[in-house]
Parts: sequence; C-alpha cells; structure tokens
Amino acid sequence: METPPLLAARRVLVTGADGFLGRTVIAALSRMPDIQHVVALDVREVPAERRVPGVVYAVQDVRTPQIGETIGGHAIDTVVHLASIVTPGPGSTRQFEYSVDVLGTRNVLEACIANGVGHIVVSSSGAAYGYHADNPAWIDESNALRGNQAFAYSHHKRLVEEMLAAYRVSHPALRQTVLRIGTILGENVHNQITALFEKPRILAIRGSDSPFVFIWDEDVTGCVIHAITTGRAGCFNVAGDGALSLSQIASILHKPMLVLPAGLLKMALAIGSHLGLTRYGPEQLDFLRYRPVLSNKRLKDEFGYVPRKTSLEAFLAFKAARDAREQQQPARASA
Repeated sequence: METPPLLAARRVLVTGADGFLGRTVIAALSRMPDIQHVVALDVREVPAERRVPGVVYAVQDVRTPQIGETIGGHAIDTVVHLASIVTPGPGSTRQFEYSVDVLGTRNVLEACIANGVGHIVVSSSGAAYGYHADNPAWIDESNALRGNQAFAYSHHKRLVEEMLAAYRVSHPALRQTVLRIGTILGENVHNQITALFEKPRILAIRGSDSPFVFIWDEDVTGCVIHAITTGRAGCFNVAGDGALSLSQIASILHKPMLVLPAGLLKMALAIGSHLGLTRYGPEQLDFLRYRPVLSNKRLKDEFGYVPRKTSLEAFLAFKAARDAREQQQPARASA
C-alpha cells in the first residue's frame, strides 16, 4: 500500500480546545509562523480571557454532523482530536461517555475523510492497554490493546483505537498519529491520580509495586506539535524515562504508606460504593495494582521526540509546584 505524500500543516482544527491540553496546544500553534489558520472547537463557549488572538473559536460538539461543514468551510488540512471524557462529571452515564469518546471520534474521522483532511493527531491513552495481572513489566506498542470493560475510559480508548486501525486500512490517505499518553503531571494538573498523592497516606496494595510512568504536560504538548510539524504517522507511547513505585513516591512526599490486602480493599470499595460514600467501586482495585508501564523507546527512536523530563523529574516538578502553592496559602491568609 502506497504511503500518501507528506504535506506541511497549514490550517489546523483542534477539538476539545478548552481542555487543559487543548489550551496549551492552541497557544503553541498560534506562535508557529508556518501555521496560517487555527480553529478551536469546544462544546462550551471559551471565555474571552482564555482566547488567543488570531484563533477562530467555535462552540461545537464532536458528535454533531456540522463538524464536517466547519472543517470544509475553513479548508482544514490537519485535525488534532483531543475531545474526550477523562473524569466524568456528576450525573454522567456510560452511554453518554461512549457517545462522546467513541461515536464522537467516528464522526470526526468521517468529517476528515469527507473534506480531504490529510492528517489527524489523536490523543489516546496507556489505559487502552488495560489493567491486567499479566501485563508485561514494560508495555510497548506491539502489545495488545485490552482496555478493561469495567473502566469506561479504558474500554472506550480501546474501542477508539480499534476503530482507528480499521480506518488506517480503509482510508490510508488520512494519515494518523496516535499518542498513547501516560499519567500526565504538571504544575496545575489535577486528576484521579494526583488526588491519590494528596491523601495523608499513600494507599498501596499488598504484593503490588504499582509503578507509575509520568509525562510532563509540556512534553505532551510537545509531542502533539511534533506530530503536526513532522507529519509522522504511527502509534506511540507518550511517557518519560523510567518509572516510580508507590514506595518511592511516598518517600519523595515524606508520607507514610497505607498497605492493605487486596481482598480488604475490594470489600471496602464495594461497601463505600453501595453506601454512596465513594464513586469508586471494587473494580478500581485493578486500576491501582495492575498499572500499564509504558516504554517510550519508539517515541524517541521512531517518532523522534525525547521527553524533556523523566518520570522522576516530572514528579519532582509536580511536588515543587504543590509545595510552592501550600507556602503561598498561609502568606495570603495573614496578609
């Protein structure tokens, strides 16, 4: 099968443009002299104070058929698809999340094909590999995608990747760059994982090291921009060098560890979920103890991007930012 020729990106559309990653990507694109036109799509109106001069902002759901009209009307040649539900809000349903993550992605792909877009960059996740006891110590891009059905985000990322693989065969003219992103840390990043590190004690499961690979948020943006500027296609794990065990994390944070047997924690999660004390059910046990540890060898050797921060450096920078905020709070209170 003949590979389509590389064409330089000039007119770029970004979905999920007002997410924390979308905002940094939009800002970076606006500074690139070779990019002539940037369209930022989000399901909500972007406040004026967060808008970048020269960027066209539009309110549009990735599930709407009108997205094709937007792509065609702006003569878009490159799409960065970031829209996804990572942390569901109150009242969210599995059906709604599927409609955004999976059906929304299909809608974007069809709109790209109908309007002759040459390149799409998709933010996937290491969660697409799944949380399994038999995961290899280091997962590379040749390993199977086994996103667990118990976790909506993991399962949907797997379904999206299976869809993308089918489109690579049926529509090879649409070049794909798929970024399987690890746990993102940044100065202002707050997610399910960082919430674990804010607890008085670091929760661990007996018999499991639960290693984490981290990627600094600026490196994720760097990978997206690298994909746009090089046009390099393929599927790539996005993670910093090395990994940190929970015991190492606890030591860096100067916090004790709370080590619980898997059976006890599973029972506690089941009871807490049933009583409405927590939104996490017993299935979250595997999320904690069987984390996919992403190898970034292909990212560096084939994609050509070397993360500026290792997993350790990203975590230390995250801790430094957190410590600085805590030091500022008493100062503000006494002012």
